[in-house]
Amino acid sequence: MKKGNNLLDKIKYPKDLRKLNDKQLKTVCKELRDEVVDAVSVTGGHLGAGLGVVELTVAIHSVFNTPNDKLIWDVGHQCYPHKVITGRRDKIRTIRQPGGLYGFTKRSESEFDPFGAAHSSTSISAGLGMAVARDLKKEDHQVICVIGDGAISAGMAYEAMNNAGSMNARLIVILNDNDMSIAPPVGAMSAYLSRLLSGKTFQSARSLAKHMAKKFPKSFQNMAAKAEEYMRGMVTGGTLFEELGFFYLGPVDGHNLDHLLPVLRNLQNSKWDGPVFLHVVTKKGYGYEPAEKSEDKYHGVSKFNVITGEQVKSSSKAPSYTKVFANALIKHAKKDKSIVAVTAAMPSGTGLDLFEKEFPKRTFDVGIAEQHAVTFAAGMATRGMKPFAAIYSTFLQRAYDQVVHDVAIQSLPVRFAIDRAGQVGADGATHAGSFDLTYLCTLPNFIVMAPSSENELCNSIATSLHINDRPSAFRYPRGEGIGEKINEKPEIWEIGKAKLIREGSKVCILSLGTRLKDSLVASEILASYGLPTTVVDARFAKPIDELLITQLARDHEVLITVEEGSIGGFSAQVMSFLTKTGALDKGLKFRPIFFPDVFINHGKPEQQNSECGVDSEGIIKSALGALGIATPAKFSLERA
Repeated sequence: MKKGNNLLDKIKYPKDLRKLNDKQLKTVCKELRDEVVDAVSVTGGHLGAGLGVVELTVAIHSVFNTPNDKLIWDVGHQCYPHKVITGRRDKIRTIRQPGGLYGFTKRSESEFDPFGAAHSSTSISAGLGMAVARDLKKEDHQVICVIGDGAISAGMAYEAMNNAGSMNARLIVILNDNDMSIAPPVGAMSAYLSRLLSGKTFQSARSLAKHMAKKFPKSFQNMAAKAEEYMRGMVTGGTLFEELGFFYLGPVDGHNLDHLLPVLRNLQNSKWDGPVFLHVVTKKGYGYEPAEKSEDKYHGVSKFNVITGEQVKSSSKAPSYTKVFANALIKHAKKDKSIVAVTAAMPSGTGLDLFEKEFPKRTFDVGIAEQHAVTFAAGMATRGMKPFAAIYSTFLQRAYDQVVHDVAIQSLPVRFAIDRAGQVGADGATHAGSFDLTYLCTLPNFIVMAPSSENELCNSIATSLHINDRPSAFRYPRGEGIGEKINEKPEIWEIGKAKLIREGSKVCILSLGTRLKDSLVASEILASYGLPTTVVDARFAKPIDELLITQLARDHEVLITVEEGSIGGFSAQVMSFLTKTGALDKGLKFRPIFFPDVFINHGKPEQQNSECGVDSEGIIKSALGALGIATPAKFSLERA
């Protein structure tokens, strides 16, 4: 949106909001919503969640003294409006772009982002830590955590609330309920009582009553407490949160500043003697009709037409790996009734929404609860079911203890479909699948596969169905495949057996996963330099093909491993074997290529892979370097 004569142009930082009256704040909300829609139409990104919290964002920043008061956004999908009014409006059209603003909150980006986020359900724990630090340092400021109704379903959120309640910590938690999953009807009476209960008059009376009640017998204290609970319980739904030690307020209409502002002002002005839980009801995609009508409320979008809402879709004949996985699993499930699918709040992201349409009673979305998802799958495996746990690589990290203790130690045949393996582009380091190879390859009893294409993905799924005595995993990247034809009947791999793709005599590239295409390009260029190159599709990160690797080590001067993961994964398995067999003592030049020991910033996937050195150019440079050959000055991949 072009800058002009509007109020948003006057808002550089939240302190500018505090100069406006309530009517002007409503105008800012409208202009801010238009700005977010316009910006995301150019960049793509997370839209619906941000549109749903425009009024809440403006209200919080206009009432509380941020950044001195600490505002923590859970997950961070909804932080775009927050970024616009905290000094980053001029960069908002760079969001999720290479070198631009991060798509979530990030401490290094702004003092208004006190805690980095991207994985859900962490805000209350972090906020409680800040509140305790504040009190120990004898500081005086508020800590506000905004958490969604999906994120609050996770166990970590309840662990934090239980801790905060038991400590009687001074903390404000705002539930952004955009699904009405908890809220009773919202209206003027509820808003009025929330304003009344949060005000100084009620708080003073409450404190006095508590003090006086202590002078009377225990039975009188209990009666007084019940009377207060009854007064609030007439219109509120906060029994659970009260039991956790929070003072519950709400529900309040999150799009009505006349309701929001008085309650927030009371919370700011009052000195609470414990944690407060404010229940705010919002609508995802609010204020932008195409988003409101969308089934997923425009959670994540590509570039789109602001007027029509029509998204710009890139044309491709190749299906996504996610869809290939879903279709293959459906095909198997039609023949095998013991196949079940489990996901943790990502049915569409993992393709299990397609599986659910075919098998609704055999699909289980457990919510944002990866730990539960893994052990739940393990339980089904003990009873002869064949569970596929479809979880993003980055989210599976949250359930590592369960993977170890509940699955691996018991050698249960849970099959892990690990989506978003490798770099993921605009979502950046928090969502990259950098570590699954490392953290799974260290576990006894685990079989870890990494298919190189769509057809090979189907083969790995079929192979996993034949592994009934231990857990297995197969990993695949985000995005489209290479356009390879998928065979009608999948191949069942011999466990640990690699596939020889191209034979040479000087250099050997042992590729794991979807780096195979780059490995083939590299081999052609190396051959043009007079360096005949072997290419092998490893297929398995664990167990490795020891017989073939022994032969490759004997017949080549250079052996290169390539993987889309951090140190300690596939290359470590190969290195350990080569060391034990003494192959490295016989002059073999071993060069592992894996992700560098840094978190890779968001950007285009091809740019990220280049930065990591796992592309064709990186492979060629590694081979030439091992042989002591300088990279030609006119080096170009076009030679391939």
